[in-house]
Amino acid sequence: MQLARSGILFGAAYYAEYHQSDRVELDLDLMKAAGFTVIRVGESVWSTWEPRDGEFDLEWLQPVLDGAHARGIAVVLGTPTYAIPPWLQSAYPEIAAEVGTGRPMPWGARQEVDYSHPAFRFHAERVIRAVVGRYAAHPAVIGFQVDNEPGMVLFHNRGTFRRFVRRLAAKYGDVDTINREWGLTYWSHRLSDWSDLWTPDGNSLPQYDLAWRRYQAELTSEFIAWQADIVREYATPEQFVTTCIAYPRPGLDDEKLVRSLDITAGNPYYAMQDHLDATKDLAPITPWTTSGVASLFRQADRLFSSNQRRFLVTETDAQSIGGSDFNMPPYPGQLTQAAFAFVSRGAAMIEYWHWHSLPYGTETYWGGILPHSLQPGRVYRELAEVGADLAAIGDLLDGYEPDADVAILWSNDSRFAMEFFPTFPTGTGEPDRSSYARIFDAYHRGVIDSGAQARVLHPDQALSWGARELAARFPVLVAAGLYVATDDHLELLREYAAAGGHLIVGIRTGYGDEEARARVSVAPALLADAAGVSYEEFSNLQETLPVSSEAGLTLSEGATATLWADGLLPNGADTVVRYEHPRFGDFAAVTSQEHGDGRITVVGTVPSAALAADILRWAAPTLHADAIATARALPVTVSSGSLPDGRRVWFLFNWSGEAQAFTPRIDLEDAVTTEQLTAGTEISLPAWSTRCLVGK
Repeated sequence: MQLARSGILFGAAYYAEYHQSDRVELDLDLMKAAGFTVIRVGESVWSTWEPRDGEFDLEWLQPVLDGAHARGIAVVLGTPTYAIPPWLQSAYPEIAAEVGTGRPMPWGARQEVDYSHPAFRFHAERVIRAVVGRYAAHPAVIGFQVDNEPGMVLFHNRGTFRRFVRRLAAKYGDVDTINREWGLTYWSHRLSDWSDLWTPDGNSLPQYDLAWRRYQAELTSEFIAWQADIVREYATPEQFVTTCIAYPRPGLDDEKLVRSLDITAGNPYYAMQDHLDATKDLAPITPWTTSGVASLFRQADRLFSSNQRRFLVTETDAQSIGGSDFNMPPYPGQLTQAAFAFVSRGAAMIEYWHWHSLPYGTETYWGGILPHSLQPGRVYRELAEVGADLAAIGDLLDGYEPDADVAILWSNDSRFAMEFFPTFPTGTGEPDRSSYARIFDAYHRGVIDSGAQARVLHPDQALSWGARELAARFPVLVAAGLYVATDDHLELLREYAAAGGHLIVGIRTGYGDEEARARVSVAPALLADAAGVSYEEFSNLQETLPVSSEAGLTLSEGATATLWADGLLPNGADTVVRYEHPRFGDFAAVTSQEHGDGRITVVGTVPSAALAADILRWAAPTLHADAIATARALPVTVSSGSLPDGRRVWFLFNWSGEAQAFTPRIDLEDAVTTEQLTAGTEISLPAWSTRCLVGK
């Protein structure tokens, strides 16, 4: 849907109820002065809305909404179902989410409840109707956020498991079919009756696990759709309904989740300081914060991918985010960079977590815009500058669509499968549950480092568009790690190349079918003949391997094969890159062959950052950003997109602590200052700086 308000919404999550004194008017005045146009409220405090069973206190939010409306600040109202009150958990202990069969999750945090449980649903519906019914007609409310970051827990509750068995019975019909499809002859797992199915705690079979993960994601999607339907009974057509997505959640399929929502919203968190220096390569600090410029853009591209439309950022870094042992406030300029990075990839709203730092609770050191003193400081001043910039840009970006030079497929099913059957070990020899993300991220980073821009697609989205439209829109399509793939998905890839696209096939693509069974066929399945290459051997790599070019692909320093080696055997395809190794040198590392009007390139390893960028430069020699400058290099990146009137908007970033220079080849206008920039005139980019420019 198109947001009712023009311009980029800008603000923060705001919890007046967390303050130790009443300062609503002061806070809202500070927000107005900082250019805030939106706040998010209400989703974290069920025990405040309903302090006792059936007893509601709904009036405390009225001054916040009235004050916001008086200042022209819009409000997103949340439903409080992700953090339940103590009286509910004590009265109905059976609603506790079981993290293993018979092992309820201890109370004392949040999201400890099985949200498919009927007793929880009864009380959740009651509080949703009370809160939304009270405030849906308030003129400040422009939309609703149902729940918060759903999918955190995989439910093992008895009722949840029984519903799982019933769904399997509906899908497969009889036990003979599931015995055959899951290969349950193995290790004597054949079922004689549906009641024989064991609980997932000790499961060792990948087909079972994939079905279990899909089911858990369905529960999340159904829960959010259930809430959305309730809220829409009260919402006006102009008010949107969304939820905020934390993409690493285990019980989540984002593409299916958003089908019941009006717009995608999510919470991209990232490490700051030197983690945003494009000249450095630092490991992530937590599983849910990214490290690196490419990963920041990847979070935005994943948000866009969920429904292929612009999105809302409902939470992101203000100061240090991540607990008392993770204190890394941004360098000056980095908050501005991140905000415009998200906008450049399709964000229509930027909201920070959160307005003020808390003096108590789990998130005491999740720094807000105001520090613990509650006095406006450096972070507030920088964000006020962002607010002023966005106000100056105004409605320019209404209808904006980010550019894409390369499309990359993201598969939630493959992620689920590789979390159960990881492709790589960790540094300590344990299975690496992040294997799928490591494969995907290698190519996404290659896109960014090569100077290109990515569009992330889900396989079913690509299938709905068809091969010809894909080839027309995206000259290069990367399918890397697409382990769980239907025949239709693989045939689409082949047809995409025949229609004129350049298909890049990465490791594990097509090796499994829709049940995560290894395909009984020549690999890469359904693509080997068209690609002119096959393989039967593959190996983990315990150290990186040097590679050499054999067909005109220029290799950069640091171009290596990492983590994995498919033993590619060309059968008509050209060897583009070869491993340099006494044994692996018998195989190609990268091959390429024309197919129809296009080309299929097969990459048999996880390319290093340098090798991935080299492959993408070779595959996509002409980029959107070439229109503004042909000579570009890190730490400077360019993002761009088109406006409905045909003009293009350019975002320049200097991701380093050293000043850089940029010389455009076209005339430009600064979208913030309206400064006129003539082609050939050098633009200075100070440390950690951003420019938003419009092509004439």
